[in-house]
Amino acid sequence: MPHRHPHISEHDLFKSSGSEEAFDSLEAVREAVDACERCLLYQFATQAVFGEGPERAPLMFVGEQPGDQEDIAGRPFVGPAGKVFDAALIEAGIERDRVYVTNAVKHFKFAPRGKKRLHQKPNTGEIAACRFWLNLERSFVRPQVIVALGATAGAKPRRQPRYHLAPARRPDNAR
Repeated sequence: MPHRHPHISEHDLFKSSGSEEAFDSLEAVREAVDACERCLLYQFATQAVFGEGPERAPLMFVGEQPGDQEDIAGRPFVGPAGKVFDAALIEAGIERDRVYVTNAVKHFKFAPRGKKRLHQKPNTGEIAACRFWLNLERSFVRPQVIVALGATAGAKPRRQPRYHLAPARRPDNAR
């Protein structure tokens, strides 16, 4: 049965949080993410989808968010995009069981369409809320290389306004 997913504004996104819990292992983080309420996406997803792979993997791949099949299975990269990912790994000569795969956002964001749940791009607040979990994964896995798969995975949360510098222009009367 599909979950209903009302519009969530960034103003309504965050719950108050106390002091952050200290974790002594990646497994402890994995268990804690199941109870995550850092944003409202947990209310509509089936479950949190944490990363998987060797704890000291030299290579980490970070996708956007779990899809419908990942949300149901509770594992990253097992749906259609995961099949494309697996084929790319094979072509590159990389064994999947030697890399760590995860997502920037841990809960599936979707819009219900009949019996289907269609992917929706997470907003900056949802990405920022999950950055906590991704940073913990990075600190325990400590990969040599992180590959961001898509714009959301590589996005940095906005903490201050962005400024765009225009090229310097010479005044019309200057030579």
